[in-house]
Amino acid sequence: MNRTQGTLHRASDRLFPGGTNQYGALPAVFVLLTVVTGIVDAVSFLGLGHVFVANMTGNVVFLGFALAGAANLSAGSSLVAVGSFMAGAWATGRLGRRLGDPGRLFTTVTAAHAVLTAAALAVALAAGHRPYGVRTALIALLAVGMGMQNAVVRRLAVPDFTTTVLTRAVTGLTADPPGPATVRRLVAVAAMFTGALCGALLQLGPGPGTALVPVVVLLVCLAFATAPGPNGGRGPGPGRSPVQEGAE
Repeated sequence: MNRTQGTLHRASDRLFPGGTNQYGALPAVFVLLTVVTGIVDAVSFLGLGHVFVANMTGNVVFLGFALAGAANLSAGSSLVAVGSFMAGAWATGRLGRRLGDPGRLFTTVTAAHAVLTAAALAVALAAGHRPYGVRTALIALLAVGMGMQNAVVRRLAVPDFTTTVLTRAVTGLTADPPGPATVRRLVAVAAMFTGALCGALLQLGPGPGTALVPVVVLLVCLAFATAPGPNGGRGPGPGRSPVQEGAE
């Protein structure tokens, strides 16, 4: 994994030019997690009844629409997604307080996220062409994983990379003068778009089973790439945690 970590470090340094990268390989890792978000939200929105498993703003809005009687929206699905997402974030918060080391936390959470997505993949494959019969289970599994991802990314607080929302990035692109942050924000938008496009093509083609395969592969690779070294040192992250309380 040394070669993989080196590649991630070099890519991260380009996102923070001039020797300003304090976050090790995490910026590049977070770009890949943003791709993951685009894929899983494509799967959930297009295949599980117009619900998001990563974008909780959308689910709260959908819940209001559904309660008002809008067609093709399910208040129950939105509630399952929000509740499962919160459960994943809560579990990550407790685990973070127990582990202490943010690098170990990230690796553990990413591995758990991979397991949850693999379970969703197995359920989707078992359901075949009838995914609606297991819709609640798929929403819950994917949303718990995304809640875990969002919580650990928030804890590590790499600027311009939240991995699940782009509102701040798009606002910064237009409100702030051009600079190094502009590139990071453009990369974040491009990563989300790429994930959504690929996820939609796979979901509308072969189906959710195929669409979730690249997500599992990416998460497994990132879990291995971020694992501590043989002497117990940090993998790709910073030497000291850049945690920022209240960061979004």
